[in-house]
Amino acid sequence: MSPQTLEGQTLGKYRILDALGRGGMAQVFRGYHPQLDRYVALKVLRSDLVEQDEFLARFRREAHAVSGLRHPNIVQVFDFDVQDDQHYMVMELLEGDTLRARLNEYRVRGERMPLSEILRILVEVLGGLGYAHKEGIIHRDIKPANIMLTKRGQAVLTDFGIAQIVGSTQYTVSGALMGTLNYMAPEQGFKGTCDERSDIYSLGIVFYEMLTGYTPFEADTPLAILMKHLNDPLPLPSQVDPSLPRELEHIILKALAKDPQDRYQRAEEMAAAMQQVLDKKISDSPRLIVPPPSGFQSQVVFSGAARQQISDHRFADADTNMDLRPAVQPSMGQVTSVLKRFTPRPISPISAVFVSLILMTVFNLMAAIAGTISQTNVFAYGWTFEIFLVAGLLAFIGWGTQSPWLLVPSIIVFGNGMLLAYSSITGRWDDWSFLWMFVPLIVGVAIYLPNKLNERPREEIPTWGRIGGMALGALAMLMAGLTCSLSIIVSLFR
Repeated sequence: MSPQTLEGQTLGKYRILDALGRGGMAQVFRGYHPQLDRYVALKVLRSDLVEQDEFLARFRREAHAVSGLRHPNIVQVFDFDVQDDQHYMVMELLEGDTLRARLNEYRVRGERMPLSEILRILVEVLGGLGYAHKEGIIHRDIKPANIMLTKRGQAVLTDFGIAQIVGSTQYTVSGALMGTLNYMAPEQGFKGTCDERSDIYSLGIVFYEMLTGYTPFEADTPLAILMKHLNDPLPLPSQVDPSLPRELEHIILKALAKDPQDRYQRAEEMAAAMQQVLDKKISDSPRLIVPPPSGFQSQVVFSGAARQQISDHRFADADTNMDLRPAVQPSMGQVTSVLKRFTPRPISPISAVFVSLILMTVFNLMAAIAGTISQTNVFAYGWTFEIFLVAGLLAFIGWGTQSPWLLVPSIIVFGNGMLLAYSSITGRWDDWSFLWMFVPLIVGVAIYLPNKLNERPREEIPTWGRIGGMALGALAMLMAGLTCSLSIIVSLFR
């Protein structure tokens, strides 16, 4: 029985009336319990998310913990069960809209939610979150779609523990993953570990979106989004709306620190900070939507490792510290940014071929002139410099195409050129009885390095491919010159 055919069917004690919505992990139906005369919400987990081995035991164990939560700002779970391989949970039916739908309503009108409404909603959500954390339950999937706003104006957290029940499958199913990554804490996305502070980070992203109308980190691929959460500094909310109270920006910056130790350690701490702002005179009027400014990522607040890169420590301490503890080592994302800044712009593949052919011609001409002046036969011992020139040609084409894969033939040609240059200049051709064993190693390195580069985020690959092509091309030209020089010296003494 699939979720699409459940309408009109009976699931356990509940008659399925109609579909209410569909998410990344489940489909939600309106259900009715005839004996209790009660309407409920039935959430049926997607069958492809259900792990066969030990899933049912974990489902029941986690479901028991979640169903024990009793708080006005957490949706009440009545029952969990399985029927015909359909794992489902029974929850109270809330009349209202999700926070996602409410934010979209404001967007349609060209407005943003009033500050007073934002703070009231989040203080209530933090109340439920703090209670659940004390009970040992982590939400793991906080986002606007999982916050209900009832017709009575109450904010209620839904889907509590669903990600925990489903377990690691949320990281392998694109539908579940894509809907969550914009709000996921760095440690949760990369290490799969999370605690109370991971929920606080996710709620901080929701807060950021409610204030500005945008989530801070956007990208084309899931991995790129995760890398931005891990490495990219947080764009200042005041860039979008300079009128935002400074106190609210402080709350966001602390909640969204990269290092969990630098965030609010408990939901109650964040709620208290928000309540202090709410107790002041604060506008309850809708705010107009404003487009993100040009260069939205340029003026940013650094925390953790990124803050270590700021040379002006007065600026760092006054405007970006926020009582956060800086890390010691720069991340790979920051290394890539520095490399991008100092790496020359790429040239076109046609230009790379043209320039390389000119260099080869000029180099051969210079070698011939050097041989004439020294009255030696440069090519008798130094013919292998032609191999290095070919390796350089391939490497420079890789620079032009920004492709790390052209490093494969470049490294293979370069490595074999080294072996042949040794034998040619020294005359020890008998050493090939063992030198040939290095050829498979060269091929292995040539395949390994581009594959490692290809594992990096897509936006970083062109940078590393360009750097690799430039470096190998320059090294090949250097080796060609060295081989030519050594061949002249050898010819003079033989």
